[in-house]
Amino acid sequence: MGCCTGRCTLIFLCTLQLLAALERQVFDFLGYQWAPILANFLHIIIVILGLFGTIQYRPRYIVVYAIWTAIWVTWNVFIICFYLEVGGLSKDSELLTFNISQHQSWWSENGPGCVRKETPMAGIKDLDSQSYVSVIGCALEYRYIEVMHSSVQILVALVGFVYACYVVSIFTEEEDSFDFIGGFDPFPLYHVNEKPSNLLFKQTYLPA
Repeated sequence: MGCCTGRCTLIFLCTLQLLAALERQVFDFLGYQWAPILANFLHIIIVILGLFGTIQYRPRYIVVYAIWTAIWVTWNVFIICFYLEVGGLSKDSELLTFNISQHQSWWSENGPGCVRKETPMAGIKDLDSQSYVSVIGCALEYRYIEVMHSSVQILVALVGFVYACYVVSIFTEEEDSFDFIGGFDPFPLYHVNEKPSNLLFKQTYLPA
């Protein structure tokens, strides 16, 4: 295959997905978003599997990658609905942290232009006591940043799905054509013994 084929494009898409997933994983770790962390980890593993299958001409691995991209699109649609509070979902809930912490997206306090202010609780002078945190001046609300992240993931995943199906079809056609000409058959049906039969008889009557 040439360098401008679907196979090379799929390799590029898988590499792009890996970079985007790693970037997202870093910020999800900073925000203690445990559900996205697990999803990103699984996504990275399967994208590496798809990349390996594309490089090594393993269509089965690419099929697994294609199936996962459909699941990955569904997950990112859920993330968009979560942050846009569609269908009764609330972005302030602890669903993405498995209800074990009260953390929110890292972008909620560190977005572009955001200024974080802490106000000590009245009447409490303990240094370890919690303070009221307010964030002002954000140029873009954090939920829209998360929505843009998920939208990019969906776009790349959809393109990857299309190219994965295309590459699998190409690999399958090549394997079928190679099989048809006896490429994988070590003993073809049309194989004949090239040694003349008279030589076989001569070997039988050789003197001791």
